[in-house]
Amino acid sequence: MGLKECVITLDNNWNTYYPGQTVNGKADFTFDKPKKVRGISVKFKGVAEVKWTTTESIRGTDGKSKNMSIDNTGSEEYFSISYYLLGNKSGNDIEIPEGTHSYPFTCVLPPTLPSSFEGEFGFVRYTVKVTLDRPWKFDQETKMAFTVTSHLDLNSLPEYRNPIHMQMEKSFCCCWCKTGPLSVDVRLPVTGYCSGQTIPLDVNCENNSGVGVQDIIIQLIKFVTFRCTSPISGTKRVVVVISEHKLGSIDGHEAKNIQKILEIPPLPPSNLVNCGLIDLEYKIHVDCVVSGMHMNLEDVALITLGTVPLVGFQPPPPDGQTTNSLPDVPQSQQSSESPLLSSQPYPQSNQMNVASYPVQQSPASFPVQNAPYPPQGSPVGYPPQTMPYPPQGLPYPMPAAPALYPPAAPALYPPQTGIYPANTSPSAPMPENPYTAYPGMVQPVFKESQFSTQNIHDSTDNQHTMISGNQVFSPRYPTYGFVPK
Repeated sequence: MGLKECVITLDNNWNTYYPGQTVNGKADFTFDKPKKVRGISVKFKGVAEVKWTTTESIRGTDGKSKNMSIDNTGSEEYFSISYYLLGNKSGNDIEIPEGTHSYPFTCVLPPTLPSSFEGEFGFVRYTVKVTLDRPWKFDQETKMAFTVTSHLDLNSLPEYRNPIHMQMEKSFCCCWCKTGPLSVDVRLPVTGYCSGQTIPLDVNCENNSGVGVQDIIIQLIKFVTFRCTSPISGTKRVVVVISEHKLGSIDGHEAKNIQKILEIPPLPPSNLVNCGLIDLEYKIHVDCVVSGMHMNLEDVALITLGTVPLVGFQPPPPDGQTTNSLPDVPQSQQSSESPLLSSQPYPQSNQMNVASYPVQQSPASFPVQNAPYPPQGSPVGYPPQTMPYPPQGLPYPMPAAPALYPPAAPALYPPQTGIYPANTSPSAPMPENPYTAYPGMVQPVFKESQFSTQNIHDSTDNQHTMISGNQVFSPRYPTYGFVPK
């Protein structure tokens, strides 16, 4: 059999990152007998894809009409970085001994990425794939998805603090008489919210007509527009009800004031900035259902879902809960930094047997740039175990060694000089913790969305590609969850 298992592990509990952050991790291979390979490679990729099928009627050469299915597709690639962790494509075969072997990897995410998204007809998805490159045989691949969340700070624009006021009014005709007006006012305190928060609703209904109101339905709705580019440009819109309240009936010549809240589950932030194939909006929809043959009263208002909440705005908690917001991890594991910005260096392989390089004290943690010695009987390409590895005075492993960098590092990597990672890199600036700008702000939990995918395979995978971890992938988004007292 050879390869028994490959497990990919990333360096935070949520497998969630911000654009510009460094993703660190390791691939643990377990072999039940020695294995010959050309090398082991890793590939990071960020893509958006849309696809849906339409049916068109065409006339054949026999003059008869028949239906034809047409795939409407579109794709965008945001970045793709691959390099060898061990060996290379054109190098000599390497024999990996029986047992478990760890290979650390790292990748700097580009600074302008759209948030992860999983929808009915498309997705924005980020994956890491580790490949066992075998000579004259099919490659063995292991893949996993992770979440990228692009920041949307609601304090950045004053319009996110604007209140929303929806006014609906209608008079009804009965024979030759006109009734008094039915007036419905719905107020929201602000325009910008975050996942986990609640939306306070203040509804005032004055029914001065003789026509009864059967129900007032208020919904939080997600509007998604998918855009295809082949065979021709086109769009497809999907409307999803996230949450709703039915406020009940109001008789004629009756007035009511009703206060309710809509809860916001973990959702991607509005707009999907930097994605050209998927548009995302959230709206509050009000439907006043009247009795008889009369038209209903309807109105809709656009709201914005961000990742950093409005300072000074505290929405009410869900019924029976407090306004305290805490991460869903033990207190001992909480850090003064963002949960995504670990303060501990990534654990290294047990096989590492050399002095550590200094680790940069930065918002994200980084693996120490040393490669492990293999057991006795080292494969070709490793320096002798009597020789310091890497040689003294060199900040990176020698080209002959199985380095984390390819011989010519991709442009998105910081330069191979000095302490790794570099203090600055124009193509991938280190992100600042957005929450430190607002002292006292409770940091979010990163919770799975209800919108997931059963399969992260794509056209570049082969039939032997395995999935590391859960088969079902659900992106995680910053969520300001409430907990009981």
